[in-house]
Amino acid sequence: MVGVPTTSRSEGDVTSQRSTGRATVLGILAALSGLMFGLDTGVVAGALPFIATDFHASTAMQGWIVSSMMAGATFGSLFAGRISVTFGRTGAMFGAGILFLIGTLLCALAPGVTLLVIGRIFLGLAVGVAAFAAPLYISEITVESARGAMISLYQLMVALGIFLAFVSDSVLSDGGHWRWMLGIMMVPALLFVIVVLILPHSPRWLMMKGAHDEARSVLHLLRSDEEVAEAELLDIRGRLEKSSDAGFGLFRSNRNFRRSVFLGVVLQIMQQLSGINALLYYAPRVFEAAHFGTNASIWATTLVGLTNMAFTAVAIRYADRWGRRPLLIMSCSIVGVSLLGVAIILGLGHQSTVTAFILCGLILLFVAGFAIGEGPLVWALCSEVQPTRGRDFGIGCSTVTNWAANWVISSIFPLLMLAAGASWTFVLFALFNGIFLLITLGFVPETRGASLEKIETNLFSGKALRKLGE
Repeated sequence: MVGVPTTSRSEGDVTSQRSTGRATVLGILAALSGLMFGLDTGVVAGALPFIATDFHASTAMQGWIVSSMMAGATFGSLFAGRISVTFGRTGAMFGAGILFLIGTLLCALAPGVTLLVIGRIFLGLAVGVAAFAAPLYISEITVESARGAMISLYQLMVALGIFLAFVSDSVLSDGGHWRWMLGIMMVPALLFVIVVLILPHSPRWLMMKGAHDEARSVLHLLRSDEEVAEAELLDIRGRLEKSSDAGFGLFRSNRNFRRSVFLGVVLQIMQQLSGINALLYYAPRVFEAAHFGTNASIWATTLVGLTNMAFTAVAIRYADRWGRRPLLIMSCSIVGVSLLGVAIILGLGHQSTVTAFILCGLILLFVAGFAIGEGPLVWALCSEVQPTRGRDFGIGCSTVTNWAANWVISSIFPLLMLAAGASWTFVLFALFNGIFLLITLGFVPETRGASLEKIETNLFSGKALRKLGE
């Protein structure tokens, strides 16, 4: 993952790409935080209609029930960087696990909307911290040849969690057992807390804290070649010693770092404007707008979750083969075209079995397009383009932006559907994906096979953002 300036080892050298199975296993375990994120994201889609009935919740109140988790995530991500610096990436994930448990219990036992919203805020705090710490941890323990796939694994876990939540909702929907839908999340939350306890701190964080011997021990566990581990250790130390500025100080003093932060922020905004989370949170309502029955809508939503998971796996397989840019360009194009198709079908308003199946197919195409690029690769790129001393701050800024945008969109989506209609709502999302495509073409770098240190060198030398991976 690291090239050492004092040696002749070239970028992408086979030796630099050796890793042990331990690094892969630890990355998978850290990615389980994405499972919790996916479960809590997906479960509300099936539970919301029954919650609205039991608590007589208005459309606006339903928006608050959904978006309260995003509000909590926005707040949690504001402090995630500081927590991660102080307690380590694993310490941050452990704290998130405890918050998952508390939030799940409050939601399952809530006697009314107020306590339900409070529980959702706790879940959001957990998600905000975990979504920051897990991809960062994975990027810091993984070699460059597998980094894209391993960070994308986090998004696969998100997709798996959404799918499992949709399946659970479908099974429990006949009896309207929304408390069981929410309460069953206690099991994976407890598993996640236990798993985090066995994760070692990342070598980069240990070096930041001056624990050089422990960092060396961890690197030797993660790399199969001692020479590579020692070279990586020296390079990390060199990067940390080059500048006394870090975090906001570096952001204020260095225009090149500001460029990478702004790129991460823009990518996260565009990911949310793709429309994916609006669809996932309110999928049954979208299908009902196409005249599916309530139960049929929930089962169709389950198919959405399965598609999301399957094509995220495709992204994992090809992110380090085809590269980030080609997949992201393909993703924006597919999503934009499919959303236009959805808008046309909803606009025509024909009520027939044929149009219902066409609509379902277009929505699945939209989800597949998002899953191969806009979903997993945005998180990967946001972790890759930030320099060592500014990584916590940079990823923190992009994570806060993601949740703030998510909060706004999930809050206004049901009102937008009422005011503008489903058709025009999806036209707007299609337009945003066109803008995302232009941003990708103009500014997104190809980071496949490039070490984090090489990207950092290019960034601080003033190279164009699109050329950071060269």
